[in-house]
Amino acid sequence: MPIEHVDAKSDARLGDYIDLTDVALRTSFEAAHGLYIAESAKVILRALRAGHQPRSLLMSDHWLPRMSELIEEVASRFPNTPVFIAEESELEKIAGFHVHRGALASMQRPALPSLPDLLKSDLRRIVILDGVVDHTNVGAIFRSVAGIGADAVLITEQCADPLYRRSIRVSMGTVFQVPWTRIDWQRDCEILKAAGFSVAAFALAQDSISLDDLASNPPVRLAMVFGAEGEGLSDRTVSECDLKVRIPMAGGVDSLNVAAAAAVVMWALRAPSPIVHIS
Repeated sequence: MPIEHVDAKSDARLGDYIDLTDVALRTSFEAAHGLYIAESAKVILRALRAGHQPRSLLMSDHWLPRMSELIEEVASRFPNTPVFIAEESELEKIAGFHVHRGALASMQRPALPSLPDLLKSDLRRIVILDGVVDHTNVGAIFRSVAGIGADAVLITEQCADPLYRRSIRVSMGTVFQVPWTRIDWQRDCEILKAAGFSVAAFALAQDSISLDDLASNPPVRLAMVFGAEGEGLSDRTVSECDLKVRIPMAGGVDSLNVAAAAAVVMWALRAPSPIVHIS
């Protein structure tokens, strides 16, 4: 693999990595250029093993010896990927923060599947995020989806990007293994219902049922809808769902952080494992 030393933020080859802490800049830049940034060897390896293609790697000269496994795996899969090496002080100027996780990678952003294509698989539990804008919450929810065993995540257009650097980091790279796509709520809610999904809004509505009640007899196919931090789900979204559900709370607390709530709900409503018959 080509290993190239760089020594200036103005180097045109480093355009993918400039000012990674500027959320507004990165959101528009990464979408326009079809890329995302993965941080740390562990996360980059997860991306590679999910079939994602690297555009380049960037690391400090200090980390180069410890990144040998990562570089070897990239070389075996994508041998023409450049590895840019910079001094730590210069790397901090390029990225906008102290890169203490070893390496950064600019990765080619994969095309998202359509909802009908996702539904060709045997999905039983889907998480829908409607306008969840905090990247940390999005990453945490993806990690719970992967760990607890929901089948897919759908996000509305207003939702934060699951492939933003912070989302990926908080998810520990599990965002690469969870099927997901963006949806148009008005159109795709009906597609879900037509595919046999019950759509449950998690909201503090007067006529909501308890999560305990739903868990006692859950639908075979269930889509669980969670709303934005603070505001929750809109009245219109709630009205278009099949049922409204609340998590029983104690101590005078009315609700949980959306990432915590999603984890609790997924655990309570997890689909049973298929029964394996041994002859």
